[in-house]
Amino acid sequence: MGNINITDQAISKIQEVLSSSNMKYFRIKVKGGGCSGFQYVFKSDNEIHKDKDVIFDFKDLRILIDKNSLEFIDQAELDYKNELIGSSFSINNPNAKNSCGCGSSFSI
Repeated sequence: MGNINITDQAISKIQEVLSSSNMKYFRIKVKGGGCSGFQYVFKSDNEIHKDKDVIFDFKDLRILIDKNSLEFIDQAELDYKNELIGSSFSINNPNAKNSCGCGSSFSI
């Protein structure tokens, strides 16, 4: 069910975040809101919801995405950009018809 790609830059940053926060997993979620209709939520987590989550393994890293969110970001790529104006996770989502200027929300 579904697939997602994670760049090496994102994997490194996620490992850093999880280590510093003493958490086990990185969760990607899509929820309603943002300026384009849906928004991405990234957070650390210590719980897997076996009936709702799909687990992706990347280099000793476990990424959790609930099944509902995966429908919206299937085949997407998570990246981490460190730029002069700031650093952030970003998703290149082939399912998105439109996205806002900051890239944190999208529409389908």
